[in-house]
Amino acid sequence: MTESRARRRVFCLIAGALLLATGAPAHAATAADVHLNEVVTTGGVDDSVELYNAGTTAVDVSGWILKDDQDSSKYKIAAGTTLAPGAFRAFDVHSAFGLGSADKARLYRADGSTLVDSVGWSEHSAPSWSRCPDGTGPLTAAALTLGAANSCGSGPTPVAWPGGGSVTTADASNVFGEDLSGLFQDGGVLWAAQNSGKLWRLLPTGSGGWKPDTANGWSAGKTLRFPGGSGNPDGEGVTVTGGAAFVASERNGSGSSRTSVLRYDVSGTGSTLTAAKEWNLTADLPPVGANLGFEGVTWVPDAALTGAGFTDVSTGTAYDPARYGAHSGGVFFVGVEGTGMVHGYVLQDSGAFTRVASFASGMSGVMEVQWEPQAARLWVVCDDTCHGQHRTMRVNSSGVFATTAVYNRPSGMPDLNNEGFTLAGANECAGGTKPVYWSDDSDDDGHALRKGTVTC
Repeated sequence: MTESRARRRVFCLIAGALLLATGAPAHAATAADVHLNEVVTTGGVDDSVELYNAGTTAVDVSGWILKDDQDSSKYKIAAGTTLAPGAFRAFDVHSAFGLGSADKARLYRADGSTLVDSVGWSEHSAPSWSRCPDGTGPLTAAALTLGAANSCGSGPTPVAWPGGGSVTTADASNVFGEDLSGLFQDGGVLWAAQNSGKLWRLLPTGSGGWKPDTANGWSAGKTLRFPGGSGNPDGEGVTVTGGAAFVASERNGSGSSRTSVLRYDVSGTGSTLTAAKEWNLTADLPPVGANLGFEGVTWVPDAALTGAGFTDVSTGTAYDPARYGAHSGGVFFVGVEGTGMVHGYVLQDSGAFTRVASFASGMSGVMEVQWEPQAARLWVVCDDTCHGQHRTMRVNSSGVFATTAVYNRPSGMPDLNNEGFTLAGANECAGGTKPVYWSDDSDDDGHALRKGTVTC
């Protein structure tokens, strides 16, 4: 994001992938059906309350009212809002009232007087107050999982970085300035997306670092445009597959939210890249702040997903690439800064798209996602918002991505505003380790790229 070192607040409306009814009629609910399930406060005004339908039928909660401990505080749930059985849905209530450090969340029927559920707490969430188990247990300090099942177990304990502790700069002084974000290493090329609407093609320096390619118009990075040649995509993440670069953008310049994935032909010599295709996913996901949208994107081959038994949440069955016709041959996973969620999309050549995965990272924000094919794992990365935490995830026996390890940043890495992360390929393994790289959005000490190592 372009506001370097901004203190990010989770204030968005989140929805899980299974929020919509599946065709069964919605019924009037009893107190046993719908529960307050998770509460997020920030010590400020950005507050969210999650509902959970523990029943076996869909529930229409149109017009139901959320309150804090004051009867005058009222957030009315929009008409047409339905919770499917087992669904989780969070509501950003900060425009109606703030949740204090010692406060309550209360849920009422549409009449405003029939109390459905109530929970209270005595200090701000850090980052979440979650009911454990879902719907019935007491509030417990837990990872943020708005829109998904609560993280009620202890989960993996953060451990030391799985590589060397030493971190060095990997660029010359004052090359990029601020706002360098997503990274992707493609063999001997390092691609870097910059928030100002640029894409860089970097080549090895010969001494372990990277420098701008000076051929074919790349020396100062290439300006990105939306299809038709207009606009200024706020490039936050980049991945390359099939000879094309795919850039995740969260808005048009400094404008309103426009969470898109754009495909670019990078083979030309001009100084401007115009997107050949845009998949605008804004309407498919709950709204977030304009500068809290997509931060990372990575591509995972279909074969890796089917081989792992990946479940397609749009069908509830095993993922079948054939049902989607012509597409890239894989799924694009995007990380959302403001929610800490990761969503997987099949982006069809026709311009259609289908969301096939939605899962919580367990962190308050996601700045980068990277697929490591040699280890068949997904890296999900946070910046100084989470003190540089990295998580690895794999498809589990239920067919969904789950956390397998939580790593602290390398001991030699300051708590930087790192918004990009990428790993070298297996061909660069030497002595049991291979290089990894980070991009520092704040360009601390005049350097935007840093290098470390990870075990092969």
